[in-house]
Amino acid sequence: MNEALKPDEVTERAAPAPVAPTIEPATVETAPPRRRNWLLWIVIVAALAAAAVYAWKRYESAAPSAKSEESSGRPAQPPQTVRVAPAVLGDMPLTIDALGTVTPFETVTIRTQIAGTLQSVAFTEGQTVKAGDFLAQIDPRPYEAALAQAQGQLAKDQALLGQAQGDLARFQQLAKQDSIAMQQVADQAALVAQDKAAIAADQAMVKTAELNVAYTHIVSPVTGRVGLRLVDPGNYLQPSDANGIVVITQIDPISVVFTTPESNLPRISARLNSGVKLPVTVLDRDNVHALTTGTLTTFDSQIDVTTGTIKMRSTFDNPNGVLFPNQFVNVRLLVDTMTGATLAPNPAIQLGASGNFVYLLNDNSTVSKRDVVIGPTDGKHTVITSGLAAGDKVVIDGVDRLRDGAKVKVVGNPPTAGAQATAGQGLEQGKEGSAAGSANGDGQHHRHRRDQSGAGEGSPAPGAAGGSSNQPAPAGNQPARVGPTGQSAPPAAATPGAGQ
Repeated sequence: MNEALKPDEVTERAAPAPVAPTIEPATVETAPPRRRNWLLWIVIVAALAAAAVYAWKRYESAAPSAKSEESSGRPAQPPQTVRVAPAVLGDMPLTIDALGTVTPFETVTIRTQIAGTLQSVAFTEGQTVKAGDFLAQIDPRPYEAALAQAQGQLAKDQALLGQAQGDLARFQQLAKQDSIAMQQVADQAALVAQDKAAIAADQAMVKTAELNVAYTHIVSPVTGRVGLRLVDPGNYLQPSDANGIVVITQIDPISVVFTTPESNLPRISARLNSGVKLPVTVLDRDNVHALTTGTLTTFDSQIDVTTGTIKMRSTFDNPNGVLFPNQFVNVRLLVDTMTGATLAPNPAIQLGASGNFVYLLNDNSTVSKRDVVIGPTDGKHTVITSGLAAGDKVVIDGVDRLRDGAKVKVVGNPPTAGAQATAGQGLEQGKEGSAAGSANGDGQHHRHRRDQSGAGEGSPAPGAAGGSSNQPAPAGNQPARVGPTGQSAPPAAATPGAGQ
């Protein structure tokens, strides 16, 4: 069955096997795409190289022109448009702001002192009553009967005392004549003493009964405002009732209790001990409108160790009921006043690496950076203890692109303080923006950018309340300026050469 094969035939049959007909087409199809990819990469690299060479030549050609403009005295960019304001001499009030609660001096819950039926009430809810005014009536009949009984017992004992005293007088006369024994006289004297003690007890019972009758007629113990009635006539009342009949709260005068950090106590205590009356102003919940003005009365005897604060009480006349019990208010305590201080507008104060500074306007329309030391501040001005003098003009708007020695162009200030306050909050009125844009030749608002040479390094100091429009925002999130209609104006293209 197994046929023997010759070696020549085995060689002829095995020789064609390694040559597969599918190998040659695969090799022919993969070669062209590789060549095309290499050509594409070569073209891209060549294009990038050409672009880099072109950009380098442009940079080299622009540098000599910039140097020639600088050497010829022409500015690289137009002067920065700014607004300035002078530092002035004035008074700075030293105030302490706190949160307070309106607290009445007297709050009384009217309760019955005896048990009985509430017959009537004589007040109207919300009425203002005076001390001694009639409020409610408890059924007095049981207590009137008890009073009559006590008075009858008193009269009986008084009669017995009179009889005993008469007998004692006769016995004493007979004892002088040796007609009766002295023991009988002594017994009659003891009986008289007993009757006197009974009369004293009867008198106490009468007073107690009279007092109970008086308790049935309930009157107001204080002057104040009556609240809502808590019980209706016809109910049986007892002294143990928790709610009572009505609550009366003193409205005028009234106090406000507030807390302040313990670090303020030495100054306040020293002023009070010197006999000075410290004025206190109460503002509404929104801290906008002043409600009334009073004086600081006293402070607590202990500091709260959990909060490090101390309670203080101020007194206010409240004839119109502006302050209401438990009302939440803002308190402003005037501790002292700095007189003759150098005051600078809050938007002018900037904070840099070296501390607080301002940009001072020079006579040659340039600005110079001036380091300052600040003191107390309010909503508009900051005290300058060192670095400025009265009359020095400082930049209050447009400082974000300034640097020491920069050229500036001063534009007019707004006519009202309200516009300046708006600029201090980071918003520029459309009228001012148009004037600034006209001075720059483009008539549009610009978003300012910091340049690499140190322009705009300042930011408003923490002590300068209100801020200013030159306060730097985080990168990529500059606030847009506001146009005349209150809408954000679109940012214009940056001036060529600015910030480069």
